[in-house]
Amino acid sequence: MSVGGAARSEDRPLAGWRVAVTGDTTRTSDLGRRVAGKGAEVVQLPVVAVVDPIDGGARLRTAADRLVAGEYDWVVVTSANGVDRLRHALVGRGVPSSVRFAAVGPSTGRALDEAGLPCHLAPEAATSDALGEVLVSSGDPGRALYPRAERVRGGLAERLRAAGWETDDVVAYRTVGADPDPASRDAARRADAVLFTSGSAVEQTVGILGVDGVPSVVVTIGPSTSSVVRASGLEVTAEARSHSAAGLVETLIALALDRGDLAGS
Repeated sequence: MSVGGAARSEDRPLAGWRVAVTGDTTRTSDLGRRVAGKGAEVVQLPVVAVVDPIDGGARLRTAADRLVAGEYDWVVVTSANGVDRLRHALVGRGVPSSVRFAAVGPSTGRALDEAGLPCHLAPEAATSDALGEVLVSSGDPGRALYPRAERVRGGLAERLRAAGWETDDVVAYRTVGADPDPASRDAARRADAVLFTSGSAVEQTVGILGVDGVPSVVVTIGPSTSSVVRASGLEVTAEARSHSAAGLVETLIALALDRGDLAGS
């Protein structure tokens, strides 16, 4: 075991495991608390940070004004960061009840709920392809606002436009690399497992630790992140059954129970 003397119990099934939690700390702190609450030693590895877009958010503020004015039928979000940026751009203003909100999956749907915005559609498969398919089949083409990261995977906006939708895709934020301190890097290399919640976190982690420095047990939040893991030369040990922080923890616990002798091997 990585943590000497740590005893597992029903309430602490991850005792004895050291788990690296990667990503933007403001988004992964809850995940880290969940993992620690199950008995693991958590290594926070802040490999990315979320910053303003190049225009400082000017286009998003204009889009938010149009949203309040009822110029969109749908708002399409593919990350909690997109939800957060939109919420700030609205500065407390209400959105017409005719506007429908679509999220890439249950986790982003919950981010909408927490922001006080309704979630009308969230496919179980947390991929932009699944979201595009559900939107296109939901009815007549509409006018959509899509607040997104500067770099996105998949062609959601293009898929909607090809189906006749008027799609205003606006860069709401950028994800940039961060530089964890040496102690965190060393602790992450000695971890038993690593949790990935985004493709950008995967790329940055591999860049910082190297392929050989990434823990052998790799758990991802969903298929999009898993594809980046494989493209980076790593193997996916498990993918969260529910594409959320809770799903990641549940999947890690299942691994710990099935492979109890892995930690510290």
